[in-house]
Amino acid sequence: MIFCLFFVVACLCQAGDSLTIKDVTGRAFMPEYLSSLTMLDDGEYYATFSKEYDKIEKYSLKTGKPVGTLFNVADVSIDDFDDYKMSPKGDKMLIQTNTVRIYRHSFTADFYVYDLKTKTLRRLSKEGREQVPTWSPDGKYVAFVRENNIFLVDIDHDFSMTQVTSDGIKNQVINGIPDWVNEEEFGFDRAFVFNADASKICWIRYDESKVRTFSLQFFDKRQDLYPAEYTYKYPKAGETNATVTAWCYDIYTKKTAQIRVPVLPDGYIPRVVATDQPQQVLFYTMNRHQDILTIVSANPNTMECKQILEETDKKYVREEVLDGILITKKYLIIPSERSGFMQLYLYDHKGQFLQQLTDAKYGVTEVYGFSEKSSVVYYQAAGKDPMNREVYASDLKKTTCLTPKDGTNEAQFSKNYQYFIHTWSDRNTPYVYDVCDQNGKVLTTLLDNSDLRAKLSQAQLPEKEFFSFNTSQNVSLNGWMLKPADFDARKKYPVIMFQYSGPGSQQVVNSWNIGSMGRGGLFDQYLSQHGFIVVCVDGRGTGGRGAEFEKCTYLKIGELEAIDQVEAALYLASLPYIDAERIGIWGWSYGGFNTLMSMSEGRPVFRAGVAVAPPTDWRFYDSIYTERYMRTPQENPEGYDTNPIQRAEKLHGALLICHGLADDNVHPQNTFEYSDALVQADKDFKEIIYTNKNHSIYGGNTRTHLLRQISSFFFEQLKQTK
Repeated sequence: MIFCLFFVVACLCQAGDSLTIKDVTGRAFMPEYLSSLTMLDDGEYYATFSKEYDKIEKYSLKTGKPVGTLFNVADVSIDDFDDYKMSPKGDKMLIQTNTVRIYRHSFTADFYVYDLKTKTLRRLSKEGREQVPTWSPDGKYVAFVRENNIFLVDIDHDFSMTQVTSDGIKNQVINGIPDWVNEEEFGFDRAFVFNADASKICWIRYDESKVRTFSLQFFDKRQDLYPAEYTYKYPKAGETNATVTAWCYDIYTKKTAQIRVPVLPDGYIPRVVATDQPQQVLFYTMNRHQDILTIVSANPNTMECKQILEETDKKYVREEVLDGILITKKYLIIPSERSGFMQLYLYDHKGQFLQQLTDAKYGVTEVYGFSEKSSVVYYQAAGKDPMNREVYASDLKKTTCLTPKDGTNEAQFSKNYQYFIHTWSDRNTPYVYDVCDQNGKVLTTLLDNSDLRAKLSQAQLPEKEFFSFNTSQNVSLNGWMLKPADFDARKKYPVIMFQYSGPGSQQVVNSWNIGSMGRGGLFDQYLSQHGFIVVCVDGRGTGGRGAEFEKCTYLKIGELEAIDQVEAALYLASLPYIDAERIGIWGWSYGGFNTLMSMSEGRPVFRAGVAVAPPTDWRFYDSIYTERYMRTPQENPEGYDTNPIQRAEKLHGALLICHGLADDNVHPQNTFEYSDALVQADKDFKEIIYTNKNHSIYGGNTRTHLLRQISSFFFEQLKQTK
């Protein structure tokens, strides 16, 4: 998935009446969050970090008031901590320290077990550097992965440790955690579960010995005069993937056996899921085209498997379906786009269809859970229009909107579904956290970011405005626009268009987190205060408008997306206050790809553009993401030839390309190959390479430097009329 995770991007501080890029560590305009919020099993309380991030505090859902401290770093022998995981009984917790990121989701850390009753802290394992430590359902064990192997710690018996697997070897075999491409594109970092009575561990094994490697160079002359290499397995489109199999370990007999999950030789097992039945663990499988999703029930006692449900799509099953599936005591609840919009469907455990549960106008966008007591499913949906999100409750007869206010409404429910913490924001208002009862009534406000709202008001920042228009092909598109605070309709302004444009993505949504760098769009505010109108338009292929709109780019991604950005520029040029000769475009990752596609679409509407970390030929990108939308290069060579490299001779406008040299996601190969094509086409361009930086291009002063290059480039290219 080439969504770019925009970390803390820039602090924009007030300097007179203007904002300036200061540095990535400042927090003057950063909102407050409820961090690592955990609903406790009694249904009446939740836990979260203290404001100082040195305690884990317990709060009442009914009152929103603190009722005690569960963990205080001052009481133990560690200096700080990064996160925590409560045990099933709530009597212990895993304390995470010394975290080191690996890829988008994965990391290693040193974990400790903290006993809330005795207030004692003990290291989970002597060696440390564990991955995905997981409590057993009874809280007696913790399983984790280290160096591609699974380990089991018996908490009740003096932390004795058993090595469950021993065949894990770097770049060959992985047990219990996904390989790079499965982690990145199926969005998970743990590939093992305990069964319900904690007698078995079931996991996915990845044999990547036949997958080709990719190497990235790192430079540090203080360590070595020669560059270091990081080599890992990366299956590109059409290339060999890891072979996946399912396995089971009996904790009592210490025997290991293979579970014969029916999966095609080139297929995927994107999830293993526990149920409340000891004799049942579910494996989700997909074929390589990702147009068939199967749920397989496996018995870890007999190793027998049975298919209970199959979901198909004429094009592809969206990755979001995987985490939306709910397994209840009586039912299976399955998200599906079979009606044209994502809805929820009810099945029994034999796979028999019972009924459709939802009818959200623009589709279900997130599934929160199911109350066994009241037979109610809770979810988020675009029920009013594509831009807003509401929280809903549907039983077997009716649907109720719990949060009707315009904006983006999110929820985290208590274990008994009697309460939920409601998070709300809109495109001009930072987050507000309320506790609501099961009917949506606000009981108390936990956090409203009033200090930040006061700062924003004092800065007198302009508000983002939604708009829509029809293209020359009669396609209706949605956008937002940010004008300078001193906007004068009699003047003509230069425009900077930002877009992402990737399949299923959505940038035009009524949320505080929209904008080219998220965080309330403060980078866009910075540009607007320098005299630019900033615009974002979601073209065809983006989300929030149903399967037909989203999947119309299937097999030829980039073509329609580029047309729509050009059409957006032409629409803007028709407005009386826009200077048609001074329109720029930029984007990151898929947005960088579509920047290049749009600048070489054939109609010369863009005077300048910036592409950050762009894919330039989908043959260079990974198998799961690319083949989901394009199938393989062997099957669809024409579609793969729709790329910026093939269009290099058509590039129009000044171009800046930025890329991290250590980008494990969109390899710098993409930029190198494209820049060579531009040279051969005799096209001028500028290029900045960030040494030792990955897809997010951050760390130290890097993000500040990058944003300054982007803004300075547009200042230079667009500020002056021709």
